[in-house]
Amino acid sequence: MRIGFISTFPPIECGIGTYTQYLTEALRKKKTDVYIVSHLGGAGKQVFPAFDYDDADLPEKAFSVMSRFTPDVVHIQHEFGLFGKNHGVNVIPLILNFRLIGVPVVTTLHTVYADISEHHRIILESILLNSNKVIVHESFQKDTLNNQFSFRYADKIHVIPHGAREVEPIPGAKQKLGLPEDKKIILMIGYFRPSKNFELIIRLFPEILKKYPDALLVVAGKIRGREYIDYRNLLFRMIRNSPVRDRIYLIRGQLPQETFDTILSAADVVVLPYKLTSQSGILAHSMAMGKPVVTSNSPSMKQILEKSGAGLIANKEEEFVTQIVRLLNDAELSMELSTKARHYVQKVISWSIVADRHLELYRSVIEGPQLELQTIWVD
Repeated sequence: MRIGFISTFPPIECGIGTYTQYLTEALRKKKTDVYIVSHLGGAGKQVFPAFDYDDADLPEKAFSVMSRFTPDVVHIQHEFGLFGKNHGVNVIPLILNFRLIGVPVVTTLHTVYADISEHHRIILESILLNSNKVIVHESFQKDTLNNQFSFRYADKIHVIPHGAREVEPIPGAKQKLGLPEDKKIILMIGYFRPSKNFELIIRLFPEILKKYPDALLVVAGKIRGREYIDYRNLLFRMIRNSPVRDRIYLIRGQLPQETFDTILSAADVVVLPYKLTSQSGILAHSMAMGKPVVTSNSPSMKQILEKSGAGLIANKEEEFVTQIVRLLNDAELSMELSTKARHYVQKVISWSIVADRHLELYRSVIEGPQLELQTIWVD
């Protein structure tokens, strides 16, 4: 089986690119032939950078390159910002090009908010109408789409969770980062954007220190290009003006996987105070490392924590203080959440399991006989 992915891809800094990298690696381990046609800047095995974000002829460029590899299925990783102006409208002619030559299209929707705007609704309905199958990561996203579109596309929508690696925390991570080893680390990590709500924890940190004096707050991340620079500057001003700024560490710059893993390994608690989220790669990475989390009560966070038991939910501002301090004080509870997180990864969302579910879906849209036995695969 040959699968053609259209997606951003590392070393481009993008959560969806990282997602695609791990998924394609897992598929290759299962003897699946994978090609990736990416945005300019992507690189790697059978990765072909062919278009840029705002190319007016994006659909033609992506289609022209991918069609040469004669894929059995094209799998598009969708995010509104990846396919040009007008909320990424170029994804629609891209899907249609493949459907018109008889190539089935699977589209993963990485962003489905509980409240869908009119612009997003137009794009999403076109994707649902023209894709053979659509993947979302959480059941609330499927419910949202079914309710929005009166169950017209219910048979096309499939829930496959965001995958996670099976990895071990990096030993001596605090020392490697120059952080005091005798302090507990509260971590917020990821791209700086207003929906992440990092400012809330910066503001609440003095209250946390009153209840747990041996804590440090680490804020790690950056903006993407010039996106949300005003929000980044707001965070920097808040840190500079904080009465406990000497207890706040800022980690800036590129965060390649090894660096990212080291920072995550140093954390005692990971906090995700997001105002708005569709799904979270950071949460998947945290569970992979067995790090207990405190999250907002957004639908995606709530569903994952209810299923995994990997963390605590804060419904109100003051509950963030209570829940963070609770984990810092209670080593037994932290270990219990860590164990549950790693068990959930191993049994439910490891990339190997997630890849198997993708293969099952691909087989359902391929026409003609499929022969897997006595097939010799060569690189």
